[in-house]
Amino acid sequence: MPRFELSESAHLRPLDDEDAGELYELIAANRSYLAQWMPWAPDQTYDGTLSFVRETKRKADAGEGLELGLIDDGSIVGMAGLHVAEPDNHGARVGYWLAEDRQGRGLVTRAVSALLSHAFEEWRFNRVELRAAPDNVRSRAVAERLGFVEEGLLRGAERIAGGYRDLVLYAMLAADWTGRS
Repeated sequence: MPRFELSESAHLRPLDDEDAGELYELIAANRSYLAQWMPWAPDQTYDGTLSFVRETKRKADAGEGLELGLIDDGSIVGMAGLHVAEPDNHGARVGYWLAEDRQGRGLVTRAVSALLSHAFEEWRFNRVELRAAPDNVRSRAVAERLGFVEEGLLRGAERIAGGYRDLVLYAMLAADWTGRS
């Protein structure tokens, strides 16, 4: 599985079972923040985190996606990945999250950029989508900074906290990525 260097101190790498404890502690420490955006965050357990880590390996082996730990200064600070959403149409979704105290340093932008390069150059995909809640200003800024095109609003597309919320749909095409300056 690939490893992506993002800076002198940061990289993306696959996780192993041994990483589950550190990842779970990060989730627990950021639970209230993550729960605003991630439907799984309120109820995440250590066992659920270990299962997630194992599932990331299975999906990578099956060609169904690539979910990597975002490492900065030797510690897991978040996750970023590609989920193969439409294999017949060569399409994927990019997803990510980052500890609240590590935001504003460009880590997610660099991580998503590396994943886009991988999707378009290695996997030869045509389309990568990014979805963000309308009020998730930071996530939407990542999409806009990288040149994603806002395509519309997916009404009631995500179940969170017992209700449904809209998601803004962004997309990047291979031609957009390779044609950027």
